[in-house]
Amino acid sequence: MRLAKIIFWISYRIWFYILMAIPIFIMLPFLVLSILKEKWYPYFFIMARIWAKFILFGMGFSYKVDRDQDLENGKSYLLTANHTSMADIMLMLAITKNPFVFVGKVELVKIPLFGFFYKRTCILVDRNSPKSRMEVFERAQKRLNQGLSICIFPEGGVPDESIDLDEFKDGAFRLAIEHEIPIVPLVFADNKKRFSYTFLSGSPGEMRVKILPFINTKGLTLNDRKILKAETRDKIYQQLRLFNP
Repeated sequence: MRLAKIIFWISYRIWFYILMAIPIFIMLPFLVLSILKEKWYPYFFIMARIWAKFILFGMGFSYKVDRDQDLENGKSYLLTANHTSMADIMLMLAITKNPFVFVGKVELVKIPLFGFFYKRTCILVDRNSPKSRMEVFERAQKRLNQGLSICIFPEGGVPDESIDLDEFKDGAFRLAIEHEIPIVPLVFADNKKRFSYTFLSGSPGEMRVKILPFINTKGLTLNDRKILKAETRDKIYQQLRLFNP
């Protein structure tokens, strides 16, 4: 029985990467065209959502979203969620219609094919480089001026399996305050169970999502960023506890 589970988990991981590649190859000419000009990014985003839904469906994942508040068309937001799985990227794309840009770690550029588009469409950050962290704000400002939203996983990486929610970094909240954009706290309840970063793990099933009431940042100053960070983390943590008591 143990051997059968190991074979399943290995096959399941390999299948995930195959699913990542299939829609990219099918849509390749259109994807390349969509990244030639920044103003064409919304077309890329539509294809990215198709890619994400294809992977979730192929992995046997369904998702159920409970929304306390809806995003308005044409408005910029800062999307934040707990980070436990590589499937977090796909789930965020699948449930969000407003075009947004990920702020993500530079290491993902190394993934074949995926990394090519990731590098050209996301805001990359090397967390070991102060210069790279500062450049994130410049690139994010440019994207916000284009009417896009920004998505950041504020834990700064995927925490250890034993940690439900790691401490948040300041960067996301500084960005939200400087641009006076609402923070959208999202809670991914089951992604760790469905497809964590632990290699021998994972299974098909439902992914529950809670979109909490937005947090207004108008009138705040950078001196408020730690309070804003603590408020956002507490809201996400309390909802996680309700999902998984």
